[in-house]
Amino acid sequence: MSELTTIARPYAKAAFDLAVEKGAVESWNEMLFFAGALASDEQVKALLSGIPSAKEQADMIIKLGAEQINEQGQNLIKLMAENERLAAIPAVATLYAEYKSDYDKEIDVDVISATELSAEQQATLSAALEKRFARKVKLNCSVDANTMGGLVIKAGDTVIDGTVRGKLNRLSTTLQS
Repeated sequence: MSELTTIARPYAKAAFDLAVEKGAVESWNEMLFFAGALASDEQVKALLSGIPSAKEQADMIIKLGAEQINEQGQNLIKLMAENERLAAIPAVATLYAEYKSDYDKEIDVDVISATELSAEQQATLSAALEKRFARKVKLNCSVDANTMGGLVIKAGDTVIDGTVRGKLNRLSTTLQS
């Protein structure tokens, strides 16, 4: 996957820069999400594998997504086909969404707890995380019965383990060193 990410990064960045310039960040996000989902679909992959020419593959993707993909999006797909990079469309969509989140100053935060959090607890946690990350926070809460009290918070590369088990592990490590 990292190879696809490396391949997709310049395409995603170029699409994002164009979208910002044209004031169409959200519409590009929707379009790339659709194109990525289309390119990831197993039936579409099977259909494309039977087409020998990259140009014809691009034409097929454009035909399948005709109403969802605008002219500039079609040009991106054609360019990726010319460079034999159509397999990277889903990665382009993912990277574009990351650029959009940074641009919108938003962050997705996964919260794992032993019990379901109330609306009040979620609001308090969201406010505290918004202050810490200086971004608008979107909480994705889940319950894991194996969690012993507290929360595990994952935001990008940051992991905050506030569980009892995590605290005991840190105490154990401190005592052993």
